[in-house]
Amino acid sequence: MASISLKNIVKRYGTGKTAVPVIHGVNIDIKDGEFVVLVGPSGCGKSTLLRMIAGLEEITGGDLLIGDKKVNDLEPAKRNIAMVFQNYALYPHMTNYENMAYGLKLAKVPEAEIKQRVDKAAKILELGHLLDRKPRQLSGGQRQRVAMGRAIVRQPQVFLFDEPLSNLDAKLRGQTRIEIQKLHAELGITSLFVTHDQVEAMTLAQRMVVMNGGNVEQFGTPEEVYHTPASTFVASFIGSPPMNLLKNASGGKTGQIMGIRPEHIDLVDVGGWAFTVDTVELLGAERLLHGTVGGEMVTVRVEEGKAYPKAGETAQILARDDRLHWFDAETGKRV
Repeated sequence: MASISLKNIVKRYGTGKTAVPVIHGVNIDIKDGEFVVLVGPSGCGKSTLLRMIAGLEEITGGDLLIGDKKVNDLEPAKRNIAMVFQNYALYPHMTNYENMAYGLKLAKVPEAEIKQRVDKAAKILELGHLLDRKPRQLSGGQRQRVAMGRAIVRQPQVFLFDEPLSNLDAKLRGQTRIEIQKLHAELGITSLFVTHDQVEAMTLAQRMVVMNGGNVEQFGTPEEVYHTPASTFVASFIGSPPMNLLKNASGGKTGQIMGIRPEHIDLVDVGGWAFTVDTVELLGAERLLHGTVGGEMVTVRVEEGKAYPKAGETAQILARDDRLHWFDAETGKRV
């Protein structure tokens, strides 16, 4: 296992005046054995960053260290990493055992050791009864576990996951998230996981990197990112539904935007803001009320069993003073 350090990492495509910058001086230190998630919208640079760590993209500037070794110019095969892709990339004509063992055979690992490693990985991933089958005989979730097994048998220093759950349905994504958590708990291998899904990021990460436009907006634990977002971008991206950001409710604070999570707004009888409900989402144990306050969009979360206004009605709401967040209106940064 090993730590990962990115020191002022820059990526540009092209040269000279026509060069297009996509990563703008990223600095991240990932601890040995840590599970870190890179999260952000499409085009934010998270997959490019992962591919630079893997050696699949050249680094334009800065230093990349795996352990205490600079690996900028080291080819992928010599970085002692294993990567799990969105596409399972399994050989259809091979059995699952053969798929998991293939890389070890190419490396001329003795057959007895190959069997030992594959059997151990199959046990961890509950694939033992499926090793004689071919990928086409498996579900999507099982194929992804075979792909993870192929990575495990290599015994790498670092696992890199590039949106590995994107091709699974919602139920399988949830199950596979749990399996990945168990896998990390058992193996303790330094892991970097890329996703655009903030639910995946919140549930998997020990720490998470929120990226926006090739920059790191915030690096912290899921609790830190959720409860103390560093910017309006983080506040609006992390959370489902996202934080309410109101420009006209600053309470006398000039040049500021007020943020409040939907679960920190209460329905009150008197003394609140007039809230006109447009739509209501019924989500089992809760209700999401979407409406407006003074012309600005607001979402309120109401627990099951509590009375709530219907679409078209107006109610009084009050934001909890101890849960307010303030951001600079010009820079979007937390104040």
